[in-house]
Amino acid sequence: PHRLRVCLGLEAKNPAIVLADAKLDNAVKEILLGSLSYNGQRCTALKMILVHEDIREEFIKRFTAAVDGLRMGLPWEKDVAITPLPEENKPGYLHELLRDALDKGAKVMNANGGKWDRTWISPTVLFPVNSSMRLYHEEQFGPLVPIHSFKEDKEVFEYLASSPYGQQASIFGEDASKIGPMIDVLVNQVSRVNLNTQCQRGPDSMPFTGRKDSAYGTLSVEDALRVFSLRALVASKDGRPSSDLVNQILSTNASNFLRMDYLF
Repeated sequence: PHRLRVCLGLEAKNPAIVLADAKLDNAVKEILLGSLSYNGQRCTALKMILVHEDIREEFIKRFTAAVDGLRMGLPWEKDVAITPLPEENKPGYLHELLRDALDKGAKVMNANGGKWDRTWISPTVLFPVNSSMRLYHEEQFGPLVPIHSFKEDKEVFEYLASSPYGQQASIFGEDASKIGPMIDVLVNQVSRVNLNTQCQRGPDSMPFTGRKDSAYGTLSVEDALRVFSLRALVASKDGRPSSDLVNQILSTNASNFLRMDYLF
């Protein structure tokens, strides 16, 4: 007689969009955290970096230096940022994505990238990543960071429209006249747009959801109560004697459901 009610956060391929006027110190800091905290194994992680071609070289220079500054070690060691992956088969999958990208023209941009030791994988920045590569489309869910450069905003919109995912996106820039219209496009492709900050979960009072293959339903305290509850009501015709009956039930607390005292 009962039906299972579900509300799911699913896969994502959240992009960071770095515009030509972005403040690079902040962009590098936020994208570093967004792409590699927890080894990049978060549904909310930044999994594709789209950088305007005017600042591409400077961004990559600063970003790869920051990536190589991350300390690798075991979870209980001090100041460790990158740890072994918890999934036995994940390194093999990530190696397939890396090999495919390298075979199709991408290069490892950071000095410490591309190194493997069983489930220990060094953070690896790849550029240029294009639509011929699996890493451009698939959710890597690990410490591979693909970078693609763009010239026109429409290239960003085309990437988002072609993706089966639609959870979040981050925009880094300062020009309100440019970011405003970009927001208008993005909210039809993702469910949260972050301005000059990484993609992430918010407080549980905020809705957490996604478009396309990135979610089923909406998570938050209020939405969860709505999803997992069944609404019920008691109805009667207007006027007496129905109103007399309802008032009598209320005044005598004859029903545990139809009563008013819990409201006060």
